[in-house]
Amino acid sequence: MNTAAEALTKPSDVEHRIVLRRVGWDGYQSLMRMVGDQPIRLTYDHGDVELMSPLPKHERKKSLLGQFVRILAREFRIPVMPTGSTTWSREDLDKGLEADESFYLGDLDRVADPDNINLEIDPPPDLAIEIELTRSALDRIGIYGALRVPELWRFNGQTLRFLLYQEDGTYQESKTSAAFPDVSIDEIARLATQENVRDESALLDEFLACVESRIAVAENPARCEGEA
Repeated sequence: MNTAAEALTKPSDVEHRIVLRRVGWDGYQSLMRMVGDQPIRLTYDHGDVELMSPLPKHERKKSLLGQFVRILAREFRIPVMPTGSTTWSREDLDKGLEADESFYLGDLDRVADPDNINLEIDPPPDLAIEIELTRSALDRIGIYGALRVPELWRFNGQTLRFLLYQEDGTYQESKTSAAFPDVSIDEIARLATQENVRDESALLDEFLACVESRIAVAENPARCEGEA
């Protein structure tokens, strides 16, 4: 494959990214096989591939937000099928990426074979988490839009945003989640933005208590925010 590489120079405390131009779909598939289970994320868009090596903070934040989704699904009794950092791609769109976390929610029978999901046949995941401590050189949000992922939680380390898919393929920011409309973004962001947290279980316990409180006193939705 005829490629050109661009190393995006970064300080040592941020994520490293390399962009390979004119790789093509077959080259993208070859790179995925070469990378295998290594902690390297690939993004593909119309012939170009970006390789990114995540920092520990990236992985901790994606784990925390993923656990929040699991708690919400359990407490609100919503069926959930986590699909983690599955590669979501479609050759006909010439696009692909790996979400930081992804989930099917609700009617899980829509997916014919959970172990062999094909986006040309199956629906995309209902919710994806995008940790963006450094900005990708490729348009990852545009790729999610092309794949028609209904909802994104986008977190840059300081700000959490809920993005909802629009019929024109773009996303609109929202204060509430389509998947979990009874929980405000403030409840999640308050805990997700805490720095230098070593014990994730303490944050999970606090979040669980907040969700249980909201469910128990639905007539007083300000209670959790007031505890902040």
